[in-house]
Amino acid sequence: MSRQLNYDCLRKIFKYLEEDQNTLHSCLLVNHLWCEASVVTLWRDIWRYKYKDYQIFSTLIACLPNKSKNLLYKNKIFITTPTYKPPLINYVSYCKVLSICKIDRMIERVLENQQITNSNKYLLSNEILKMFMMNQISSLKSLDYYSGYLKKARDVHFTDFPGAKEYLMNLSELYCSSDNSKFLYKMSEICQRIQTLAITFKDVISNGVAKLISSQKNLKHLRLVQTFDGMCWTEIIPSLKIQSIELTKLYLSSYSVNVPISFIINFKNLQELVLSFKSERAFLDNFDQLKQVTFPQLKVLKFLDECPKVETLIEFLEINGKNLEELYVTNNDNLLNLAIAGLCPNLKSLYAIFKDDEIETLKVILSSCQHLESIRVWCDGEYLNEKDFLGILAKYSSKNLYELRIYYVFDGPSEIFPEELEEFFINWRNRIPLSFIVKGSCVNSFENKKENMEIIEKYKRLGIIKKFGIEKLGEE
Repeated sequence: MSRQLNYDCLRKIFKYLEEDQNTLHSCLLVNHLWCEASVVTLWRDIWRYKYKDYQIFSTLIACLPNKSKNLLYKNKIFITTPTYKPPLINYVSYCKVLSICKIDRMIERVLENQQITNSNKYLLSNEILKMFMMNQISSLKSLDYYSGYLKKARDVHFTDFPGAKEYLMNLSELYCSSDNSKFLYKMSEICQRIQTLAITFKDVISNGVAKLISSQKNLKHLRLVQTFDGMCWTEIIPSLKIQSIELTKLYLSSYSVNVPISFIINFKNLQELVLSFKSERAFLDNFDQLKQVTFPQLKVLKFLDECPKVETLIEFLEINGKNLEELYVTNNDNLLNLAIAGLCPNLKSLYAIFKDDEIETLKVILSSCQHLESIRVWCDGEYLNEKDFLGILAKYSSKNLYELRIYYVFDGPSEIFPEELEEFFINWRNRIPLSFIVKGSCVNSFENKKENMEIIEKYKRLGIIKKFGIEKLGEE
């Protein structure tokens, strides 16, 4: 007697294939049961699929109700769809993520060769959004309302559409800008269980920003980003303090010289703090306010651009370093690196910069941080020599280490020879299979070295390399 997996089992399996679009698409073709189960995963977040604009867009048009299709026809908007009849599956009902910005961009790209006015593009965007709101089976989980690709997109007040309240009331993630007053006030009334809130500060800060923040009852993750010409978040700090107990993740990014960060002191339950400040002066002056503050739950600390003064950061790590599991520091200082070895023994992930003559400091860190699972370093030029680094890594690193990322800073070619690369992988035998990523403007030189790539392929086949990747700058 034949047996087959039931629908719920298939859904759980397909969830693990979320990033493997090709395999999921193949599952659509097996039978009706597999098709329904795989659609749930494929359509949960359709915006993450690159280079599939037309397929996604034409399917969305096919799903439109007849009233909308007739309206598009009357306005001479003609878009080819996979079928003239409505699809057998209500694809839109499975979408848990909605991006206004990406809908706008999709419309621009798909219709770039057609003579369609901006008002008609706005009309098309409006009808698609109405479809998401009306008569859908489940509510939305994530909304990206940071629009602006189409100038009229800001005028899409879909919170007034029929069914919008029911569709948005269980929203858990919201990405928006600070300048749309009506939208922000409406969302503060509808959505009070948002867990992740990201706000981009532009040249106007609506009072609705503070209202939206203070109305939340379960806010866990907060992201505040100031654009180059945008205003700072100073005036909403009182509303931020209301969330001080619950907040566990905080991301701040700013161009301002006098950017306030002292309010972070209130967030004693922070588990993750990410700071991206473009102004060195702002950061040097302001982080002093935090150097003696204890964050007992802090596990992740990242400085994506400018870093605090070394003495200040070391003082902060003396209090908070022991609990850290991930540290990301973008400046080079041997004194700081030595302090990391002594103050952060429980690190699992480290991004740090070492000069070529600081190989002994790296050795000290690897010997001290025996829980390390991932390391990212710079190589070439005045920074680490590849051969020396790989030799030290194989000898002194934690047995738990499974990810290595090498960043090439300059344009010169990779200097490692095939025999040196092979020696490293031979020494890696009997350890956890390695994810090995090289990144930078000159990584093509690594890829074009035939002998090196043959070594990589050999040790992938042997299972010593689990994953190998080459990335350009800006990819992650």
